[in-house]
Amino acid sequence: MDETIQSRIQALGPWFHNMQLGGIWTAPDHFLGNYPEVKWRRYADALPQDLRGKTVLDIGCNAGFFSMQMKRRGADRVLGIDFDNDYLAQARFAAKVENLDIEFRRMSVYDVATLGEQFDVVIFIGVLYHLRHPLLALDLIHEHVARDLLVFQSLQRGSNTIAHVAPDYDFSETAIFDDPGYPKLHFIERSYSADPTNWWAPNRACTEAMLRSAGFLILSRPEEETYLCRKGPRPDPAYGPVYPAKGTDNA
Repeated sequence: MDETIQSRIQALGPWFHNMQLGGIWTAPDHFLGNYPEVKWRRYADALPQDLRGKTVLDIGCNAGFFSMQMKRRGADRVLGIDFDNDYLAQARFAAKVENLDIEFRRMSVYDVATLGEQFDVVIFIGVLYHLRHPLLALDLIHEHVARDLLVFQSLQRGSNTIAHVAPDYDFSETAIFDDPGYPKLHFIERSYSADPTNWWAPNRACTEAMLRSAGFLILSRPEEETYLCRKGPRPDPAYGPVYPAKGTDNA
C-alpha cells in the first residue's frame, strides 16, 4: 500500500501542501518546510474545535490540507474549490487516503455566487495575493457565501504598524500616504519569489482595512498574517461589489 501511495504522490506532484499521506510526505523538500502545518499550529486553537452541524467552504483549497482539518473537526459538509485541476486531483487523492468525505469542485472565487448557498465557515487562506481583483473577491464572499466565520490569510509585506487614518482628508493632503502604516497594497507587475501569480502584497493595515471594507469584523489575529473574522454589515450597504454577480436592476 505504501508503495502505491508513494507512486501516486510522485505522479501527482509537485505538491505545495506538504502532508503525510499513509505516513509518506508529499513534499519533503518544501522550501517552507512543513507547510502548511507549521502555520496551522499557530492558529488552530483559535478556530472552533467542534464543527458538527456546520458547513465549510474552502476557497483556493490547493491539495486540501485545510478542508481535511475542518472535516476532522466534524463538519457535516466540506466543499473545497480551486481553479487548478492538478491541485484538485491532489486534494481528491489525499481525502481518499485519509478516508474523509469531502467534495472538491473546479471553480474560481469570482464564481462563488453560482453555488447558491452560504456556509458557516469560509476558509480563504493563501489566495488574495494571487488575485488580480482582490477586493472584488472579498465582496463576493461576503455577499454570497459567508454566513458567519471567515478564516483569512494573506502574504504581507511592508510595515506592520497601523497609522491612525481619519474618515476623510482634504484633496491637498498628501503626507498621510507616505506614512508606512497607511493601508498599502503593493502591486507586483511581473513576479515575486519566482511566482508570476503573486500580484499583490498588502501591509498589515491594508489587510485589515480591506476586510472591514468588505464587511468583515475582525475577531482576532492569532497569527501574523491570519485573521478570524465574523460577517457583519457592510460599512455602506448600498456599495456592493463593483462587478455584482447578480447584475443590476437597471434597464
